[in-house]
Amino acid sequence: MAQTVAEQIVQMLRDAGVERIYAVTGDSLNHLNDAIRRDGNIQWVHVRHEETAAYAAGAEAQLTGKIACCAGSCGPGHVHLINGLYDAHRSGAPVLAIASAIPSREFGSGYFQETNIHKLFDDCSYYCEMATTAAQAPRMLQMAMQTAVSRSGVAVFGLPGDVSEMDAEKAESSHSIFPTRSGIIPSTGELAQLAETLNASEKVTIFCGIGATGAHPEVTDWPMPCRRL
Repeated sequence: MAQTVAEQIVQMLRDAGVERIYAVTGDSLNHLNDAIRRDGNIQWVHVRHEETAAYAAGAEAQLTGKIACCAGSCGPGHVHLINGLYDAHRSGAPVLAIASAIPSREFGSGYFQETNIHKLFDDCSYYCEMATTAAQAPRMLQMAMQTAVSRSGVAVFGLPGDVSEMDAEKAESSHSIFPTRSGIIPSTGELAQLAETLNASEKVTIFCGIGATGAHPEVTDWPMPCRRL
């Protein structure tokens, strides 16, 4: 029996290290939900509201440092994700949001619960695309997951319900994601000037934001590295 797009997606999510999906069961997500049930390797965490799903995925991503996943069905399922996705995106949490959609043949018809995900999620994601064919799905999903991990933010993968039940096609790109840890640091002169200011002060309070991610020991032990500059 041929693998479906939904089954292909589950395999890719599993290979990427996704352990659970936070979502509300039903409607356009049914094929994906059933594929996860049959696979048995990813936990479907049923929530009462998609906003909770997005917040939960953001919290998991921040606690683990790994990609986390939430999903919403067409219409209100998309809209309900917004608050949690904004929070995750602004917090630098690598979150994949699967936005399941109306049947692709109904796009542009004013169909009940149709949403434009590009407009809806534009301000709270680094990547947002809708797969309308089986051939597009694996490549778009891989790009979405890679973007979420590389840029530490939200990526939205749109998946119409009818596409999820199609026979899968071979991916043109990798099924895996490749963690990257790029960064931007101040120039040596700027660091020296900051160190001089800190060392010349009697009382110092440091308020650290997302720019100090991964540097907790250095921040809490700031006098020593500053004096060495």
